[in-house]
Amino acid sequence: MNGGRTGRPADRPTVGITAAVETISYGPWRDVQAAITSLAYTEAVLRAGGRPVLLVPNRPDAENPEEALASLDALIISGGAGDLDPALYGEEPHPETKSVNPERDAYELALVRAAREAGLPTLGVCRGMQVVNLAYGGTLHQHLPDVVGHEKHRKRGTFTDHEVSVSEGSLAARATGADSGTEAVKSCHHQGVREVGEGLEATARATLDSVVEAVEDASHPFMLGVLWHPEEDERSRLIGSLVKSTQNSTREV
Repeated sequence: MNGGRTGRPADRPTVGITAAVETISYGPWRDVQAAITSLAYTEAVLRAGGRPVLLVPNRPDAENPEEALASLDALIISGGAGDLDPALYGEEPHPETKSVNPERDAYELALVRAAREAGLPTLGVCRGMQVVNLAYGGTLHQHLPDVVGHEKHRKRGTFTDHEVSVSEGSLAARATGADSGTEAVKSCHHQGVREVGEGLEATARATLDSVVEAVEDASHPFMLGVLWHPEEDERSRLIGSLVKSTQNSTREV
């Protein structure tokens, strides 16, 4: 399935970025639902020579994700403030599990599963990494502080800086350029991987507590999820690596 693509890389690869669904106020609109994403994602794609397009959660595309991916050369499952519905992995909500959006969950899970089948280069960021893990059958810790005993992965209203240890020879290492084996990252999350999904491998961990920080599918041209926010760091090579991977991508026709 190539969705109309010929297999020839575009001059400017089209990169779909999933939108967060948030309640916002602006102008005369008060407390309205909006599909938004940080411009940092689009700027990172533009710097890498790609064409960013926003993907808004909707039921028809969740039911037929192949059409949603048809015009894309790569996919970013973005982060966001809302947590994934714990019912997806058989749990009741933790008191700290907030702002669940089942429509967004269903949409993004469908996109990842279709991208897996199609061989479409895909990067999951923070919440998006958790989506990738669930799409492969994994589970989550609903509130990491209960597990690791600290809040160093998240500060309210800002990003935290820490280091991750990246597995040598992994896609995570190649995509970040982490030649030293470690990468300085920016994060803001309170959930994380508990059980790694079948077909995925954990290829980066936080140096401070060994929390899983990256998962990847070695059988896929580029299926990578990271728990940090590369779009917030202009030095990061990750999104550029995703865009570059489209030059060598072989999607199912």
